[in-house]
Amino acid sequence: MDDKPVKQNKVFGLLGFAARARKLVTGYNTCLKMIPSGKIKLLILGEDVGDATKEKMNSKCDTYDVPIRIYGTCEELSHITGKENKGIFGITDQGFAKSIAEKIDKEKESKEVL
Repeated sequence: MDDKPVKQNKVFGLLGFAARARKLVTGYNTCLKMIPSGKIKLLILGEDVGDATKEKMNSKCDTYDVPIRIYGTCEELSHITGKENKGIFGITDQGFAKSIAEKIDKEKESKEVL
């Protein structure tokens, strides 16, 4: 893995904490199976995940009322969480999920204003 620095921000910081606290699950199949159980409180997809994957995850999250956000690249997310080559992340803790979703929304709002 290259040592390219990942931009520091609050979202990535919270994702790193969630990973270290073991409140994060990764991967397509794992997340797909856990969404119906209600264990995933927020789903995060990398911006460069394939369109078919985004559609499938959006559909599943809509069905089970799980919030979903598209944020960062798979490489950035994998680096921050310590999970190699992953692009789908499920947050299993309500507190982390709420904080991360709010930070992503706030960051996207500020970009839209500019």
